[in-house]
Amino acid sequence: MTDVADDAPTLTVAITDIAHKGDGVAVWETEAGEKKLFVGGALPGEIVRVVVEGEGVNERGRVVELVVGSPDRVEPACPVFDRCGGCSLQHWDQAPYLAWKRAQVRAAFADRGLDVEVAEPIATGPASRRRAVIAVQRKTGAPVVGFRARLSHEVIDGSGCLVVGPRIRAAMPKLVKISHLLDFAAKGAIFTVIDTETGLDVSVAEAKLPESRRQQALAMALELGFARFSIEREIVVEARAPVVRFGGVAVMPPPGAFLQAVAEAEEAMARLVEAAVEAALAARPKRAKGPPKVADLFTGCGAFALRLAHLVQVHAVESERFALDALSFAARHTQGLKPVSVEARDLYRRPLMAKELSAYDAVVIDPPRDGAAPQFKELAKSEVKTIVAISCNPATLARDARYLIDAGWTMGEVTPIDQFLWSHHVEAVVVFRKA
Repeated sequence: MTDVADDAPTLTVAITDIAHKGDGVAVWETEAGEKKLFVGGALPGEIVRVVVEGEGVNERGRVVELVVGSPDRVEPACPVFDRCGGCSLQHWDQAPYLAWKRAQVRAAFADRGLDVEVAEPIATGPASRRRAVIAVQRKTGAPVVGFRARLSHEVIDGSGCLVVGPRIRAAMPKLVKISHLLDFAAKGAIFTVIDTETGLDVSVAEAKLPESRRQQALAMALELGFARFSIEREIVVEARAPVVRFGGVAVMPPPGAFLQAVAEAEEAMARLVEAAVEAALAARPKRAKGPPKVADLFTGCGAFALRLAHLVQVHAVESERFALDALSFAARHTQGLKPVSVEARDLYRRPLMAKELSAYDAVVIDPPRDGAAPQFKELAKSEVKTIVAISCNPATLARDARYLIDAGWTMGEVTPIDQFLWSHHVEAVVVFRKA
């Protein structure tokens, strides 16, 4: 627990629940009525003494004493757990932690009036993150490398992080070393690090590399063993092309590319996607015209599209041109795949229309956290028989699912995937079908 000044007012509260961002919840009786108090690091059933911080309807409480602990509390393995904003639930035993994530998915759908079946979550383990966004911040003394503190721009030392893969963890001092050649603001430089087959792909944002130091940075990146080093997506040096594989297909992602953070989680999602598409193909009328085709929307670098191309023709749609280029190059240079076409398109401003969607036997859609309301509205009107939705935000997934349900679609079981270990985030996969 944390220190508190002798004259700081404190409050003793009972924790009743965990809020959707991982804070404990207490009801605080004030002269103005009841308020919710959000208490980081507290668990249901606990009684804690807190200092109230902030102002507004819903204040935050900082724990200064654990009066009555929960039997589900475990000792956090990370020494900076109480300060780093990366893991908010490392102090909770796995069974109740996973049960809470499952309940979060169910609650998100219930908020939209949908009663759904939710499977047991698929868990991932420590040291599994192959992609991490890491900050380097200059402070008094040596720079600090790691992750933001909760609700703060302060960077907390993450050199002992238990979530990232061992090669990324070992590279953190290297990020500090090369940061000395960069110019960046007090908030810090942002390093996106991807652990690939050929080495680390390191891309820096919110920083500049003066031209006078470019050759020095190039030489240092080679000395540090990076496969590729980029600044604001401009490649400074590529010693080896970074390679990741999607279903055995080698892909060279662009600098700073979005990838599913944990390969094991991606495999779990892909199995669910492939099973749904295989079922759609099996149900296809024998007299249907032309070869079967699937649309993969918000395809990224092709995590699902390239796997599905072993089974069926795929049309991959994405707004990020560089990601599409990587996908297309991989498809063209891999033997044994069905045809893969690509289309650069902003699916928020120009969703595939219901008539366009009629060409596909199934649609796979994996939008960003905001969901994809414009595209789901068109899907709801379409003649597609199977839709597989993947989401990192159950709330927007439930909102978008409502469009389909209201249009007569049936929804299968929702499968949560705990890709972001010890955080409040949860992935989910669900299949929709229409007769």
